[in-house]
Amino acid sequence: MDQFKMELYEDEVFIFSPKGDLYKLPKGATVLDFAFHIHSNLGCKCIGAKVNGRNVPIRHKLQSGDQVEILTSSTQTPKQDWINIVTTSKARTKIRQTLKEVASRQAAFAKETLERKFKNRKLDYDEAVMMRLIKKEGFKEVTDFYQSIADETVDVNDFIDKYVAMLRRENEQPAELPLRSAENYNIQLPVEEYTNTNNDVLVIDQNLKGIDFSLAKCCNPIYGDEVFGFITVNGGIKVHRCDCPNAPQLRSRFGYRIVKARWAGKSKGQLYPITLTVVGHDDIGIVNNITSIISKEPDIQLRSIGISSNDGLFSGNLTVMVDDTSKLESLIRKLRTVKGVKQIKRN
Repeated sequence: MDQFKMELYEDEVFIFSPKGDLYKLPKGATVLDFAFHIHSNLGCKCIGAKVNGRNVPIRHKLQSGDQVEILTSSTQTPKQDWINIVTTSKARTKIRQTLKEVASRQAAFAKETLERKFKNRKLDYDEAVMMRLIKKEGFKEVTDFYQSIADETVDVNDFIDKYVAMLRRENEQPAELPLRSAENYNIQLPVEEYTNTNNDVLVIDQNLKGIDFSLAKCCNPIYGDEVFGFITVNGGIKVHRCDCPNAPQLRSRFGYRIVKARWAGKSKGQLYPITLTVVGHDDIGIVNNITSIISKEPDIQLRSIGISSNDGLFSGNLTVMVDDTSKLESLIRKLRTVKGVKQIKRN
């Protein structure tokens, strides 16, 4: 039993504060562990300690019987490498939490800085274009991009120049996939009229000329969708679905550039790429059942399918080519009858 107690104590160290208070920590604990053990705020401000009257760094390992006085600085903040210095879960959890909070504040400040630069240069902040450019620049997450601005590894002015160039290209060139059902449609009202009154309506119809507009790539509207027009910086019009994920921001920030719109005439049969997300139980033959239903639709083509499964559940995306919403809605209703399918929605 005495041997057991000795081995037990060998896994711990006992530390004294300057006031004589005794603290127990695991063997290998550092000055930083001790600071977080006393209080999280003390740990976040720790710059070192006096151990037995001698100044030591935050990574110094403590021994039983040490008297430790934590040294702090009001300008100190947790660093990423602190994760590798501490040994206790309490310290590690608090460091991660604080780093996340700091990164969030820095990202928010960086975003404000970016938007202020846009305002100073009298540019409209198009969230959809911004997201595409951030991805193109190699950032996996938006927060990583804003953190790079905060760290000054991304030059804001250079990035805005790239944004302007991308916006100009997208407004001057057609989409990569030729969504042609709207290319032959044009507004019935002249430009000077639809920009000056809330009563104007963009009527998308055939064989009319005069207005340059295209389908927005962020939501891929198709014939039959409820849509609206958005006047771009170059004076053209992007047609968006009313339930486009960017619609709330466009309406709240650029309401004066919104144009009411509706389809006219009939669909001409051009096919649109539409992506459907499917979720359900991973039953045998479910993929074959899904593709079989699609293949039997005369005016719908299956372009791609990607399914993954885990623990008896599957999820995936189907891309189909369809010419109007009535046929798309009919397909969705049929796919919902497949055994095992629990959810299917249009992206």
